[in-house]
Amino acid sequence: MKKINTLVIALGVLLASCGEAPKATEEKEMSHDEMHEADMDHEDNDHDEMVEKAAEAEPVAIPEGAKVFFANLKDGQTVISPLKVEFGVEGMEVEAAGELNEGKGHHHIIINGGALDLGIVVPADSVNIHFGKGQLETELDLPKGEHTLTMQFADGYHQSYGEQMSATITVVVE
Repeated sequence: MKKINTLVIALGVLLASCGEAPKATEEKEMSHDEMHEADMDHEDNDHDEMVEKAAEAEPVAIPEGAKVFFANLKDGQTVISPLKVEFGVEGMEVEAAGELNEGKGHHHIIINGGALDLGIVVPADSVNIHFGKGQLETELDLPKGEHTLTMQFADGYHQSYGEQMSATITVVVE
């Protein structure tokens, strides 16, 4: 009888555990603000560490002729918000932040500001937007009016590659 009770209990547990399979979670599409917040949380945690590493690192060489550009926008263009921004780069390769590799880096957008000097660590704040996961595009939610957008390429420690690896345009948001 003991064996039957044990078998019934085991069978009950097995049947209970075979209930409806968990539903797959829907992948939520994140807005630019949510992605920026997630990146900023990551950046805030790692930014001080990157600043320390940058202080000890030798600058990485910039290949001759390398440049960045806005792939889908022109200087003086009138746009609507949210604004899609596509990053372009020639002569270097995009990779996630974290390692210092020659000929590689990632993008930043500086809103209403200019290029950073060579070797300056890009600040992590609301106007210096990091794309340290190697993103190649984003959407910016900008208020109406004229805005300067500077694309700044930086190394794996967020050190600016300077004016050579920056591009600045002005857009007018209607």
